[in-house]
Amino acid sequence: MFFEIAKETIETIFEKDPAAKSKREVIFCYPGFHAISLHYFAHKLWLSNHRFLGRLVSHFSRVLTGIEIHPGATLGKKLFIDHGMGVVIGETAIVGDDVVIYQGVTLGAGPEARMGSATRDLKRHPTIGNGVVVGSGAEIQGDITVGDGSRIASGSIILKDVPPNSVVVGVPGRIVRKDGIKVENPDPEAEAIKRLNEKIATLEKTVAALKGDAAHLETKKALTVPGRNGEEPEKVKVGHSESGSNGNDKPNSDTLGAPMDDPIEIYLHGAGI
Repeated sequence: MFFEIAKETIETIFEKDPAAKSKREVIFCYPGFHAISLHYFAHKLWLSNHRFLGRLVSHFSRVLTGIEIHPGATLGKKLFIDHGMGVVIGETAIVGDDVVIYQGVTLGAGPEARMGSATRDLKRHPTIGNGVVVGSGAEIQGDITVGDGSRIASGSIILKDVPPNSVVVGVPGRIVRKDGIKVENPDPEAEAIKRLNEKIATLEKTVAALKGDAAHLETKKALTVPGRNGEEPEKVKVGHSESGSNGNDKPNSDTLGAPMDDPIEIYLHGAGI
C-alpha cells in the first residue's frame, strides 16, 4: 500500500512541477514527498492508538522537512506540497485528492482552539476539497470547507466556507470568481482607504478655503502703519498666501485630492475602485 501511494505521489510531483528533472530527484530532493511518506506511517500509528509514536514520527518529519503535519490529519491521493517550508496541517484537517499546497500554508484551528481541552475531540480544522490549489502563505482557519476546484490566492486568510470552483483573494478572503465568472466583491481594505483618502481631500479643501478667507479678511482691514514725520499712514500691501488663495483664486492642485501618481491612488486603481 505504501509503495503504491509513494509511486503515485512521485508521478504527481513530476507531472505538476516543471522544475523536476527526474523522478530520482523527486525521491531524494523533495521535502513534500518526504513529509507525505512519513505522514503515512505517523497516521497509521495514530489510528492504531500508538499516538506518542505517531507524534514522534511527525516531529522527526517536521525537523527533516520543515513541514508539520499532525498524525491525525487525513490526506488524500496525489497531494503535492511544493517547497513546503512552513506548511502546517492540523490534527482534524482533511485534504482531498489532487490538491496542491505551496510553502507557508496553514490549515489551522479557528476560534475553537482558544477553548483548549474543551474542543479536544471536536473538528477544529478545515476540509479541503478535491483539485484545490492553496497559494503560498495562505491561512485557512477553523472547521470550514473549501469546495472542489477552488483556488486560494497567496497571502489570503480564509475564515468562511468557499463554494466549489471559486477564486478567493485578500484578507479576509473574498470570492472574485465563481465558475469562471467575475464576481463583484469589493475589497473592504481598499474601500476603507478610499474613504479615508476622500475625507483627507475634503479636509484639505476646507483648510485651503479657511486660509483664503483669512487672507481676504486681512486685506479688507487695510492694515496701516504710522507714517514718518507726521505723513499720511501708508497701506501695507497683503499678498496671496503661499498654500491657499484669496477669494477669487482657485486652490492649489494638491488640495483637490491625491495626484494620479500617489501610492494610494495606485493601490485603489489596482483594487478596481
